[in-house]
Amino acid sequence: MRQIFLDTETTGLDPNQGHRIIEIAAIEMNNRQLTQNHYHTYLNPERDIDSAAQEVHGITLEFLQDKPLFKNVASEFLNFIKDSEIIIHNAPFDVGFINMELGKISFDKLEAHAFSIFDTLKLAKEIRPGQRNNLDALCKAYDIDNTSRSFHGALLDAQLLGDVYLSMTRGQEAFSIDFAQSSDMLNLKDVNQDGLIVINPNSEELQAHNDFILNLKIKNQ
Repeated sequence: MRQIFLDTETTGLDPNQGHRIIEIAAIEMNNRQLTQNHYHTYLNPERDIDSAAQEVHGITLEFLQDKPLFKNVASEFLNFIKDSEIIIHNAPFDVGFINMELGKISFDKLEAHAFSIFDTLKLAKEIRPGQRNNLDALCKAYDIDNTSRSFHGALLDAQLLGDVYLSMTRGQEAFSIDFAQSSDMLNLKDVNQDGLIVINPNSEELQAHNDFILNLKIKNQ
């Protein structure tokens, strides 16, 4: 399944108080392999940034003045994440902001565009009950280098989240099926015109089938 690691930066903590998204990043993973495909943009929030928030991400209003509005990038963003499992650390926060932005332009909520939404903070609390489970703490716990994270940033944080998620779910690779290996194991020989896989029987299976047919004929005589 295609999965997307997503993160945002905002002007403050509460979309219900008029705060807006100023940065959004989404990084693609296919079959537990991070790809080079990603979506990233800064946004003009058309409002001031709280000083406390700016201390966290270091993004200034001056820097954002020439950046696009959310409504100008919404379709591109939604096309990128469409029908994927979206993986977010503390999902209610980011989803709340994204749904606020989508609502302002009369778009359906994020849940309507994604296949599903997975919260890694919830998973971390189940794996590490009673411990700090913010992204920095998880990077330290799983020996992931986050020394470049002097400020929060959506793109960097999405990348780190990908590494954290893979570490927290290590071992699931055993459940993935390698098609080439399974094809050899199943002795797949051909695919018919309808796209159905044809599995040719071996000599023992053919003999067992012939014996079964012969026994049927004898019983019906």
